[in-house]
This record gives sequence, C-alpha cells and structure tokens, in this order.
Amino acid sequence: MATIKNGNQQQTVPDGGKIDTACEELGVPFGCHDGMCMSCRIEITEGAENLSELSEQENALGMDRNNRLACQCKIKTGNVVFKY
Repeated sequence: MATIKNGNQQQTVPDGGKIDTACEELGVPFGCHDGMCMSCRIEITEGAENLSELSEQENALGMDRNNRLACQCKIKTGNVVFKY
C-alpha cells in the first residue's frame, strides 16, 4: 500500500492505484475528473518519483512532475506528500 499525505492527514492507496479518491478525502475539490478544469491541481512536495508519468492532459496543460492534476495521477508505490 502507498500513502498520500496533505498536511497532517493521510490516506492509503493500493500500489498502482489512482489517487483521486484519496485526494478528495484530503480536501482537494474536483470538477470534471477528466483533466480539463484543473480544479484538482496539486503541488507535489515529496515523492514525485512515486507517481505515474504525466498524462496527455497534463502535458497539454503545461504541468510538470511537481504540479499535477490529482484526477490524472496513479501512485506507483511509497509515499507522496502534496499541498493544495
């Protein structure tokens, strides 16, 4: 199991799983869930290497490894810390 953290709160996510539900439980708002509205934009402060590669939508929006859309990310393993 991988861990996603925001401040003092954390959620576990199965290795290879999407992080959207965990992020929503940690206070990230979601609009479209399709990578278009950018309402779920998060800043990765630790563990960017533990996330999947940027999605087509993230690349099109000019995102980078430390600025991601929670609706598009999967966590490979380990820990990821973000702020919203």
